[in-house]
Amino acid sequence: MKRTWKGVFISSLMAVSLASVSLVPAQEASADEHEHILRDIGIGAGAGVLSGTVVRRRGSLLNNAIKGAAAGAAVNGVNGTRSRYHKKHRNLGQDVGVGAAASTVTGAVTRGGKDTLGDAVDGAVAGAAIHLLTNGKN
Repeated sequence: MKRTWKGVFISSLMAVSLASVSLVPAQEASADEHEHILRDIGIGAGAGVLSGTVVRRRGSLLNNAIKGAAAGAAVNGVNGTRSRYHKKHRNLGQDVGVGAAASTVTGAVTRGGKDTLGDAVDGAVAGAAIHLLTNGKN
């Protein structure tokens, strides 16, 4: 049992270290375009946990955080494609819609689509939270 556990742990550690080495340069190259991605991921994860776990009492804390973080990353990614003026003055409908779509897709992947409407609500809340907290501050 110990050998199997060590083999799984060591191989996983090696895979993570290889992935992190190859992803670090890519992250630095895109830092100028998406300077606030970690902020939006954090807001999205917090809003997803608040909406899914605290208010609706559905799903696990981790899964709701993952769905919210995916919504935050998607909202940030879409906002990064906009002009300088529109990056600073976000569109509420776009942020809510993109958040809902990203959370729904993530929920379908992580939980097999058990609560599609709830996943969309959690993502919409995350998109709205990002909009309310960051609009006009970029």
